[in-house]
Amino acid sequence: MATLHPLPALAGRDLQVPLAAGGTRRYVNLDLAASAPAMEAVAAAVNDALPWYSSVHRGAGFASQTSTRLYEAARSAVHRFVNAGDDDVVIFVRNTTDALNTLANALRPSDGACVLTTAVEHHANLLPWRRVAPVLHVAPPPTPRQLLDDIDAALRAHDVAVVAITGASNVTGEVFPIAEVGELAHRHGACFVVDAAQLAPHRAVDMQRDGIDCLAISGHKMYAPFGAGALVAPRALLENAEPLLAGGGAVDFVTLDDVLWTHLPDRHEAGSPNVLGAVALGAACTELQRCGMDAVAEHERDLLRHLDERLRRIPQVTVHRLWHDGGVDRLGVCTFTVAGMHHALVAAALSAEHAIGVRHGCFCAHPYITHLLGITPKQAAEVRSELQRGEHAHVPGAVRASFGIGTTRDDVDALCDALTELTTTGPRLDYVQDHATGDFLPTTDTRSFPRFDALPDLDAQPGPSGCGSF
Repeated sequence: MATLHPLPALAGRDLQVPLAAGGTRRYVNLDLAASAPAMEAVAAAVNDALPWYSSVHRGAGFASQTSTRLYEAARSAVHRFVNAGDDDVVIFVRNTTDALNTLANALRPSDGACVLTTAVEHHANLLPWRRVAPVLHVAPPPTPRQLLDDIDAALRAHDVAVVAITGASNVTGEVFPIAEVGELAHRHGACFVVDAAQLAPHRAVDMQRDGIDCLAISGHKMYAPFGAGALVAPRALLENAEPLLAGGGAVDFVTLDDVLWTHLPDRHEAGSPNVLGAVALGAACTELQRCGMDAVAEHERDLLRHLDERLRRIPQVTVHRLWHDGGVDRLGVCTFTVAGMHHALVAAALSAEHAIGVRHGCFCAHPYITHLLGITPKQAAEVRSELQRGEHAHVPGAVRASFGIGTTRDDVDALCDALTELTTTGPRLDYVQDHATGDFLPTTDTRSFPRFDALPDLDAQPGPSGCGSF
């Protein structure tokens, strides 16, 4: 029988935050789909590496050689975590957006070939491909089977060079049938790319098992919020491609009118790399493997079942999903709206009155959210016109609660208790909407931000965050 390990502890798990009416309460962080707190083991790994931090690869000093070993050990940890192939290379980048932009720039399909993706993607997997090739979008499918049928039909009807999809939705949490999509892509000679920003922290990723050619991940989703991500791709796809970023470290020789690009992975890692960010990402991969991704998945499924059961008892709350089949695997992500309440007001009241952090808005997936909310093209055009005038008051959106290894049943109950109160008696405080941002602010707010001695004090109270932008 496999040895069971406890789930990793997260920094800030006992964080106390102020309430708008006074007093403090333990912070309930239900915004992990945006950025997850650091594992304590990751923070410890960074602290251990800090005294050795120096230049990498070309430094003759002992600290430089140590930093180089740490950096390359982190690369190996990522490679192992996603079970990449022997010919796959790990490129350290800033995040998934950076990874997919780097990949799109390198692949550049030939004339006439297109990229196939879906209308449920995060913008990170929607926008970069538009710069390099025509893009086909599969409409949000009512079932996983329909998704596969639509992808198959598109592959048969068009010259598709790349199939690029999410591994799991950042809006509704559904896990996509990536192995089946990969088989279809390869049957038609297409490269298979997976945006695993949401998938990788919550489910086991196996590039060889699922036929994934290229993979993108973000450290800040994986409990390593130190500014690093990774692109994992076949060496043959990247070794002759001109890098997206040009600069030091990416070259072997430069003259005033020519450049000789260096070999992988340095070719696509121009500039001084984020060594500590890479160490953090590598440590997170190692720690997640140590505790076991099956244990992570079961913990989150249990919480999601509890959340679903409790939300069903609140009739004013509508949960938005793509697939309602109970057999579909879902991450700990729940996007909902509250009847009669603006999404930004719900989020503001949860924070100011209950110390609960959630996300509101469109979650960098505008086409998907407008589909889920039934926004017509005419309504979308009106929203666009308002935004061009600098007005955000009527921007559609929803509220997203998301969780992970540090979340408890008490956290889920805190959210549901707060929503029950909001839908029964309304907010305790009065709020006013800032039309420039769309956010709601309590008219009376005693909260103040903590001071950090090493940085200037902005001397400001909590205010508009801009996170509700369309």
